[in-house]
Amino acid sequence: MSDNFAVKPVIAILGGTGKEGSGLALRWAYVGYPVIIGSRQLEKAQMIAGELNKILGKEMITGLENNHAAESAEICVLTVVQEAHQAALKSLSSSLQGKILVDATARVDFRAPAPPTPPSAARMAQNLLGDQVNVVAAFQNVPAHSLKKKLGETLDCDVLLCSDDIPSAQKVIDLANAAGMRALFAGGLDNAIVVEGLTALLISINKYYGIKNASLFISGLEGHPLKS
Repeated sequence: MSDNFAVKPVIAILGGTGKEGSGLALRWAYVGYPVIIGSRQLEKAQMIAGELNKILGKEMITGLENNHAAESAEICVLTVVQEAHQAALKSLSSSLQGKILVDATARVDFRAPAPPTPPSAARMAQNLLGDQVNVVAAFQNVPAHSLKKKLGETLDCDVLLCSDDIPSAQKVIDLANAAGMRALFAGGLDNAIVVEGLTALLISINKYYGIKNASLFISGLEGHPLKS
């Protein structure tokens, strides 16, 4: 393992074989983070990891079954479809203890987008997993279509993060920034219901204008880093 790997946390992307999970994996691996793709099926995780390594031109990403991926990482990112959210959390609960869990779930139907009802998906995750897991809601509004493009360059979007634990939020802000996205703290986990709702707006904009990458940008924050 290189010195660069030694100073960076291991990231596991659970349910990471879809567009968003594999896109995030690619961007983090490109800047030197050790990344594990997790899936319920080991073979599928290994296949996606191999495809991403071909894009990178080197072996940077490994594939494991979800629980083994979570156990092997310091920070875990959950990128499952909304229908699998609760079942995935229940199956991963013991493996996530003592970790940071980034929940990227937006409970929005892409066919008929509308804001979900409270509580937020991240609040549900925190309640289910208990206080030994620090949940951070993030990446719900990042266009998956853009993640695999222009590796190493800044994406034209902001990431809104919600968490009840600011030190954990700051670690995820650092990860988002490293992946070429500006990340902003937006309050506690209950605020994440608003972030999920914004996904419904972005999907509607994409549909109306025939695009795939509508995103968010917050103005007026130049020179104002997250306060610890």
